[in-house]
Amino acid sequence: MRINEKVERVIAYIDGFNLYFGIRDKGWKRYYWLNVQKLVKCLLKEHQTLECTKYFTSRVMDNPKKQERQNVFLDALKTLSDFEILYGKYIINKRTCKNCQSVMNIPNEKMTDVNIATEMLTDVFQDRCDTVMLISADSDLKGPLTTIRNLFPDKRIIVAFPPKRRSWDLQNISHGFISIGENEIRNSQFSDEVVTMKGYILRRPNEWK
Repeated sequence: MRINEKVERVIAYIDGFNLYFGIRDKGWKRYYWLNVQKLVKCLLKEHQTLECTKYFTSRVMDNPKKQERQNVFLDALKTLSDFEILYGKYIINKRTCKNCQSVMNIPNEKMTDVNIATEMLTDVFQDRCDTVMLISADSDLKGPLTTIRNLFPDKRIIVAFPPKRRSWDLQNISHGFISIGENEIRNSQFSDEVVTMKGYILRRPNEWK
């Protein structure tokens, strides 16, 4: 940090499923046990300080084993300080197969982009940060970021793209962008065992090793 350089307050907003699917599409299942707050800190500059990390996700449905692994992961995230988890929800859409006419239940995750937009705008309006760091490639978030740029020209917007994810809309509206690579993901893992405030030990799922 340079002398007289102003400390820049950062709040990070993480699109959990966008990040998860980016890691999955790279075949990095061994990195699912991810300390997302540590990942954010890896992306900060010397003059930046992390005020809060907000993680947006929805509970997995109709798969008990996946639900169990997600619960363990979310409980590990809850051990972090200055960290919030905000939930959307799944809606089941019925889809009929054109070939066999069988009806399938297709889960569709909802509300994440709305929740992210609401939190970003609220934090900026209340001057809780100098910089918004968005980890997502969801171009639906261009609208709230454009509003922030227009109404708060002194605020900065940084977009960090998950692996195998990119949005030109978000890149163009931001003041800077980062492509998250394997080094950042690998160096931001939880320990194999995480201890909760009550002393309960959470272990990395065997499927993620």
